[in-house]
Amino acid sequence: MRKLLLSFPLLLIILSACRDQNGAHEIPREPYAVASIEGDALNVIVEIPAGTNHKIEYQTETGFSNDTLLGGATRVINFLPYPGNYGFVPNTLMDKERGGDGDPLDVLVICESVPTGTLLPVKPIGALLLRDRGEIDTKIIAVPQDSSLRVFKPENFLEFALEQDAARSIIETWFLNYKGPKQTELIRWEDETYAWREVRKWRLDE
Repeated sequence: MRKLLLSFPLLLIILSACRDQNGAHEIPREPYAVASIEGDALNVIVEIPAGTNHKIEYQTETGFSNDTLLGGATRVINFLPYPGNYGFVPNTLMDKERGGDGDPLDVLVICESVPTGTLLPVKPIGALLLRDRGEIDTKIIAVPQDSSLRVFKPENFLEFALEQDAARSIIETWFLNYKGPKQTELIRWEDETYAWREVRKWRLDE
């Protein structure tokens, strides 16, 4: 579980705002409060780049680091690599008292791999609802807001399901197996309207 101090805006490390060659913002190195929503884009801070098996999380005290198991060993996913860039929405907290899992809202961004610490404005196209250890675990599925960074055309859940159903199925299968067989249970898929409702439900900077 991420140890984030989310009762106030998430403090990240910044020296200067910049854009990398892929058009995604990099997190600099001085305290900076990141909004959950900017204009019509949802902000995502990438922890785990697409294509890696290493579990990386942001900790308030230490920044980005490999998650560790109870013996101190580095946590590596014993399955296929992450099928997208995995991170969280800053300034969100899925409060356990309201049925959440106590973490910021998770997002899988479908695009080419970007570095850990990238701040990526995205457009939600759906939400995957899972049950993990008895708790509802929602994964927002998104594409970059910048259309030049996208790897496919769908702009909403209907187009995603009709035009890229194989990709949707791969993502579902991955999340149902990355922790091991029968560790995670599928509840249902929802569309982009539901995804935005989840963001607004859990955001702290409204």
